[in-house]
Amino acid sequence: MHEITFPSGKDQCAAWHLPATSDAFAGAGGRPCVVMAPSFGGTRDGGLLKYAEGLAAAGLDVLLFDYRGFGGSTGTPRQHVSFLRQRQDYHAAIAAARRLPGIDPARIVLWGNSYAGGHVVVVAARDRHVAAVISMTPALDGVSVILQLARNGGPLHLVRATGNGLRDVLRAVTGRTPHLVPVGGEPGSNAIMVKRGVLKAYRAVAGPGWRNEVCARTALQVGFNRPIRFISRVPCPLLIQAGAHDQLVPPAPARRAAAKAGSRAQLVEYPIDHLDVYTGSAQANALADQLAFLRRTLAPSLTRHETSAPRREET
Repeated sequence: MHEITFPSGKDQCAAWHLPATSDAFAGAGGRPCVVMAPSFGGTRDGGLLKYAEGLAAAGLDVLLFDYRGFGGSTGTPRQHVSFLRQRQDYHAAIAAARRLPGIDPARIVLWGNSYAGGHVVVVAARDRHVAAVISMTPALDGVSVILQLARNGGPLHLVRATGNGLRDVLRAVTGRTPHLVPVGGEPGSNAIMVKRGVLKAYRAVAGPGWRNEVCARTALQVGFNRPIRFISRVPCPLLIQAGAHDQLVPPAPARRAAAKAGSRAQLVEYPIDHLDVYTGSAQANALADQLAFLRRTLAPSLTRHETSAPRREET
């Protein structure tokens, strides 16, 4: 694993490059590269390395990066979750991946979960040379997310989130330091993502670079983040992995997105909640299905036995 940086705007994104440990996916143009980034308010050291290492062991290079303002990357304000800026970082990461030695620039795979699971859909719709997309427990419709958080935290949650967001915007326009709120917390708190036990679940998978705080203005943007509107413009194959019991990002938009994408999309549902994908059998199953999808998509010459469909129920 190599530490690298690449430019995004005026800043530098910090990344890990994990070279493939086999030639299983190597072709005449080089090896594929999977471009990965964290979920909402996350850092690259928070539960994603198991996926990255599994992909690299199977024969794919991986570029796993921190967004600007998070982790090892530069950029201000710190801890600002801007879906527009994060999508720009994905585009910059794709450009960096295509420059890596031994990489086939025509076989770039976008990988994202939760908030990033929505980003990869929009980025692939705009960069039409992406070879495949993996979107896991994706936030594809911000309106749906807001309604779920209101169910989790009660109607006053939206009032608190809006008030905190406006306070942060005022501080920004007057040149003051951001007003920060927790990423996750119990119902009744000022956290963005509220659900009983969610902070314990976050901490169980968080790395040392994670901070349980984001700029409060983020809450004002969530409803405008609707990647599902771009799904019909994605030209490449998509694997959409949803948690049937997800209590942070409801699975219904993932089902609608797969239906809109038609034959280009494969939807696999798992009997799990949102953060279960980072550990145990849920993580192993999700990774196995990702590898099966990539073998079919990027290495069509493999045998049918090697590329058999996932064992879990598929919609």
